[in-house]
Amino acid sequence: MKDLRRYLVLKYIQYLVLSSSNAISTFLGLLGSLYTLIILQSAKVSSKSTAVLISSLAKADILVAVSVVSEMLVWTFDVKTSSTAFTSALPPNLLTANTHISCLLLSCVAFEAYLITFFPTESRHLRTVKNARLTSRFIWMLVTAECALFQTDDLLKASGTAPTGSPGVLLFYFSSTAAALLRSLSYFLGIILRIVNVYIYYKIFFSMSNR
Repeated sequence: MKDLRRYLVLKYIQYLVLSSSNAISTFLGLLGSLYTLIILQSAKVSSKSTAVLISSLAKADILVAVSVVSEMLVWTFDVKTSSTAFTSALPPNLLTANTHISCLLLSCVAFEAYLITFFPTESRHLRTVKNARLTSRFIWMLVTAECALFQTDDLLKASGTAPTGSPGVLLFYFSSTAAALLRSLSYFLGIILRIVNVYIYYKIFFSMSNR
């Protein structure tokens, strides 16, 4: 459990403290996620809701690995086909998806810690493995849809011209408007999540100190 706590601290610093990820934090995050996935396979780690959330958090770094590999393939093979727009837009969108999934899952872990500290008995029916799995799946589905929308918007913008057909025009303007709205919303949501997480751990810290 000490290693899992260190991993959570690393992830909080990477996603909720640092303004943007850098090569060092990304590399340490990937190593930490790999080590965490190995730990979670051990029989010594009980299957609880927190472990399910941490496992999903570690798996989110698969998106980072795919992003790095795709960039390396583009540089190695010097892609100059019509798929260049797709391959150039994919890595940043995968990194964005990874950041959003990680921030949401970290906030779920913080909220669970809050419930355990202040409402251990009353919240027991909420803190179940089933609910943790459902929450993780919902977050993954939500962010996957967001990533697909961002990817579609980037591809349409890379084409340089708006589609001429009626369905194409509707798709172009819908994806552009929705993507812009989501990017603005995710920015403000990120700020709110940072504030909420700081408040939760502030309350937990002083509650444990008083005890």
